[in-house]
Amino acid sequence: MALLENPLGHPEKFHISKDLGFILEDPLEELPDCYQVWVRLAKNLPSLIQNGQFREEVKQLPELNISQLQGHKEQRLAHLALAVITMGYVWQDSEVMQVLPRKIAVPFCEISKQLGLPPIMVYADCVLANWKKKDPSGPMTYENMDTLFAFPGGDCSKGFFLVSLLVEKAAASAIGVIPDIFEAIKSKNVESLKESLRTVASSVHKAIEVFDLVHKHVNPNVFFDTLRIYLSGWKNNPLLPNGLIYEGVWETPKMFCGGSAAQSSIMQCFDALLGIQHSSAEEKTSAKFLEEMRNYMPSSHKDFLEAVTSSPSVRDFIISSDDIKLKKDYNECVKALVHLRSYHLQVVAKYIINQSNKQDNAKEKKSSDNQEKGTGGTNLMTFLKTVRNTTEKALLKES
Repeated sequence: MALLENPLGHPEKFHISKDLGFILEDPLEELPDCYQVWVRLAKNLPSLIQNGQFREEVKQLPELNISQLQGHKEQRLAHLALAVITMGYVWQDSEVMQVLPRKIAVPFCEISKQLGLPPIMVYADCVLANWKKKDPSGPMTYENMDTLFAFPGGDCSKGFFLVSLLVEKAAASAIGVIPDIFEAIKSKNVESLKESLRTVASSVHKAIEVFDLVHKHVNPNVFFDTLRIYLSGWKNNPLLPNGLIYEGVWETPKMFCGGSAAQSSIMQCFDALLGIQHSSAEEKTSAKFLEEMRNYMPSSHKDFLEAVTSSPSVRDFIISSDDIKLKKDYNECVKALVHLRSYHLQVVAKYIINQSNKQDNAKEKKSSDNQEKGTGGTNLMTFLKTVRNTTEKALLKES
């Protein structure tokens, strides 16, 4: 099947950009007139929450049918706006809402079904589709970019989403060489394969460099105390132990994970491409979570990952080769991923674990398990260390 040999042979099918990878290229900022009420409300979320008025505004919304939304970009903007509204409605204050009103729940679930996404804010919303250039003709740099929607926490919200986006952009150059990698394996062109692997390693190193911007643009106190709650889901969350009721859609509450870096298609793409398996006995909890997170990606991105996974094994081809330099180039890709995951651990320690410990010390009590869980609902450090260690185990003997 042609798509398996060349997963980027039909990028429009997968909604993947050759320049930006999984990032939504040139996202729309407005919806057709009748749906603009969602966009306006989502844009006003920070001030309305500050005034305690957001939920009242949600209750004033008209009940809209999504039938007039056309095309992938309109669907993505609608999903993003409804996701932002949902998170604001549930988490506005200490009185957590257990029922999402049908005016939001019904269209949100319908648009989610069309995109193959769950009805909650996912990484593909708040990072991959939540951006614009200040100067449309200018570059995609932090200084020339803004988010479409923000949460309380001022510039911290913008910083968190945009730095994540720029990490994705830095890593995206690897996506363009995936067809070349499979072509090189098919034709047994070892020199071409080495060159492509060097591009992959270089792109991951660039992503690590960009990741460093988080310390400049995201305040740990503001992230932990203000922004983080709006990224949280209703699975494995004691604040919503039974999940959330979607009025007019399901009679029983539903549980969905919050936004998580584990929902980044590009990181799972690197694992699939390099044959990194997170599935041994001691790692099965992490492996299961990563597999579950594929259901939090647009279905087209999930299809792409499955196409890569189903393609001829890059790792097996390299293991069967006698070329020491080829194994070395493969290992450089794996080492770069280990470095990225180690760096992610450091960031999580600074922004979540240390902040949690500070609060414990102030209150003279031990942190609740919930504070050290990620917004996706996992035990953060255990999950991240396991994934990092599994990646390291993929290194090949070069001799």
